[in-house]
Amino acid sequence: MTASIVGWAHTPFGKFDTETVESLVVKVANDALADAGISAGDVDEIVLGHFNAGFSPQDFTASLVLQADPQLRFKPATRVENACATGSAAVHQGVRAIEAGAAKIVLVVGVEQMTRTPGPEIGRNLLRASYLPEDGDTPGGFAGVFGKIAQAYFQKYGDQSDALAMIAAKNHKNGVANPYAQMRKDFGYDFCRSESEKNPFVAGPLKRTDCSLVSDGAAALVLTDSETAKTMGKAVNIKATAHAQDFLPMSKRDILQFEGCTVAWQRALEKAGVTLSDLSFVETHDCFTVAELIEYEAMGLTPKGQGARAIKDGWTQKDGKLPINPSGGLKAKGHPIGATGVSMHVLSAMQLLGQAPEGMQIKNAKLGGIFNMGGAAVANYVSLLEPAK
Repeated sequence: MTASIVGWAHTPFGKFDTETVESLVVKVANDALADAGISAGDVDEIVLGHFNAGFSPQDFTASLVLQADPQLRFKPATRVENACATGSAAVHQGVRAIEAGAAKIVLVVGVEQMTRTPGPEIGRNLLRASYLPEDGDTPGGFAGVFGKIAQAYFQKYGDQSDALAMIAAKNHKNGVANPYAQMRKDFGYDFCRSESEKNPFVAGPLKRTDCSLVSDGAAALVLTDSETAKTMGKAVNIKATAHAQDFLPMSKRDILQFEGCTVAWQRALEKAGVTLSDLSFVETHDCFTVAELIEYEAMGLTPKGQGARAIKDGWTQKDGKLPINPSGGLKAKGHPIGATGVSMHVLSAMQLLGQAPEGMQIKNAKLGGIFNMGGAAVANYVSLLEPAK
């Protein structure tokens, strides 16, 4: 049995002093149900993706979804967490409930509020998604971890600063057309490539434009089985999902390989009976530009060490052979951790039904790929989506 997305909602991502985790959850839950044309009473199960790790004083947040409507009372509600892949973990759990026949309608919500946390504390919270015995004292927090990865990549394959700047410029340009994006400004290649007062080095060879944003935001979607979806107003089928979890310590693996990413992509493509060349676009996890670069290789777009070719030859631009991050990615859209994976699924569903915002829509999109990653290629989730026939 295939699971289908039949409704969704998405807040803008950014800094919201007047919102709370609860208010963001309530808004997208109600909006997603309305978008699907169903009532809260129709929901069989609720899954909330919320990383938290100290960002919100309110923990134990699964039941906050019930605040959206009294009819949600007594529905099964579970919070899931898998670092920066928390949103996709929630979606995949909802898919499994549908496929197992345990639920007919699942409401999936992803949320995070990060901007109220002081800067140094943000760094400490994010670093908890790394292996603390090895990386707990890394200067620069999680940016420092990826700074070390970038440095190691440069040492092995040569300076890739041009490619990283091109990835940053691409995603910022794409983000201009995304009304949900936190940063809708086309900085251009020269700004992203050059060190400046506004674009200083943050960690290793990574500059500010190489790093995703600290964000608040939420997204939600409604899942049902494919038969029920045929009776709904719109539907996008989840053709395949795959999840590969790798070792947490980077010392136990070749961190330049992103092997879990490769395994997840291979499993999903095989399950769907398609190849990478069949994809119309991909939303991938560019928490840092070097992550997107290595993901080109891990997904099989280029051989190892040659990821720069994909961006330099224009393959990953919106009009290229495999557009990557037409939404602007985490780089421009923002990265409210628990919401990110749900957002990727919502925006991909919009693309596949021709409902993406003007300027963001990929022409004739038929099959979309999503890669959402937790930690440094530790939690690896791939989803393949297509319009319902």
